[in-house]
Amino acid sequence: MKKINQSETLFDQKISTENIGSDRIKTTNVNILLNRVRLDKKKDFKKKIYFSLGMILLISSLAIYLSLS
Repeated sequence: MKKINQSETLFDQKISTENIGSDRIKTTNVNILLNRVRLDKKKDFKKKIYFSLGMILLISSLAIYLSLS
């Protein structure tokens, strides 16, 4: 048990600063989240474009190869 006249220890002070830091971590800026969503959508769209272009290139090259054979 802690005595009433006992001063705070260094450990108690560390816990109190960690609680303040954890409150800051929990709050996030909405604009940052929206920008992250936009960037993720751009990345996904680029991946889909590259994949579809690759498939078109593969199918057309196979069609040309088979028609010339």
